[in-house]
Amino acid sequence: MNEPLRPSSLGEILDRTAHLYRSRFLVFLGISAIPTGVVLAMACVFFLIEEWIRTGAAAKDVQALAFVFLGGLAILALPVLLAVTALAAAAIGHGVSVVHLGGATTIRDAYKSAWRLGWRYNWLYLMQALFIWVAPIVAWIVLLLIFGAIAALSHKAGMGNLANGAFVGLTSILSFAAFVGYGIWMLLRLSLAFPACVVEQMKAWAAVKRSFALSQGTKGRIFLLFLLVAALGWLLSMAVTLPLTILLYLIPGMNNPQHEHGAGVAVLLILYAAAFAAQSLLKPVYSIALMLFYYDQRIRLEGFDIEWMMQQAGMVPEPLVPTVRAPVPVPEVELEPAPWLPVIPRNAQFNEPEAPALQPGENE
Repeated sequence: MNEPLRPSSLGEILDRTAHLYRSRFLVFLGISAIPTGVVLAMACVFFLIEEWIRTGAAAKDVQALAFVFLGGLAILALPVLLAVTALAAAAIGHGVSVVHLGGATTIRDAYKSAWRLGWRYNWLYLMQALFIWVAPIVAWIVLLLIFGAIAALSHKAGMGNLANGAFVGLTSILSFAAFVGYGIWMLLRLSLAFPACVVEQMKAWAAVKRSFALSQGTKGRIFLLFLLVAALGWLLSMAVTLPLTILLYLIPGMNNPQHEHGAGVAVLLILYAAAFAAQSLLKPVYSIALMLFYYDQRIRLEGFDIEWMMQQAGMVPEPLVPTVRAPVPVPEVELEPAPWLPVIPRNAQFNEPEAPALQPGENE
């Protein structure tokens, strides 16, 4: 890395993110294109089979088999998407860490590094999904059921339908807003878990706790990052979708009712392609920026910049707990006396010579 490590502002992190992305654009784009390509391929398969069934081009018995196939494909698609997304996140994190500290990497090297600990990254990604999405959605559904039961009991007790409807509607809106806020807050707290897991090679739960500690004091900056990248993704999708859609409807004969269904299918495919392009281009931005936030927090909280300079200078710090080794017994060696010295018995005792008595008048 050409620049020295030091605490950075949000603008400096965004500038460094753009610089790293430009310097290894094809590598990061290739890493992120693999999971988004898998998602796009599965979405296209679902869409084409559903469209084939809906238009009635298949026989009735074939339609039933197609629905069964779609159900099995949906069950298999979820773990596959989870695995490729987790591996891609770990691969991008590994590549960013190497490039940020002055090294070089390739798509193959990044995925090879992520593959060695693939189960750990999958478990971490699943934990993030459970904390951020699954837990609040399940809690919200349970609350809706409780509110519905309360409204039913109130209706039996003689309360008005208007009051019951207002109660259920207000509590549903408030609980939904609370769970959305919880999801955003948990997303910010877990945003540095993957960088910590990749760089420090720690287990999934340890990486979660590490992210809780490192995200202290920087959740606002990470939230601004998410807003900026989300706005950039929306603008990018619109920039790709609107011109293609307008061009599609300007083709002669596309406004004909006979071609209305085909135009709708084409628009959906354009939307899928735009989403694929936006995800492929923007996913490295998230990963690079979060990795830079991880190093920035370590510099601010733990002095990682000093540790890195010491490592680059070849200075290895002393261990905090020294290793205690058992004393090695030294064998007794019996030396031969020199010929010009008298033989000293083995059990001889030596008495110190007495000091001479002081004469009168001498000072002690």
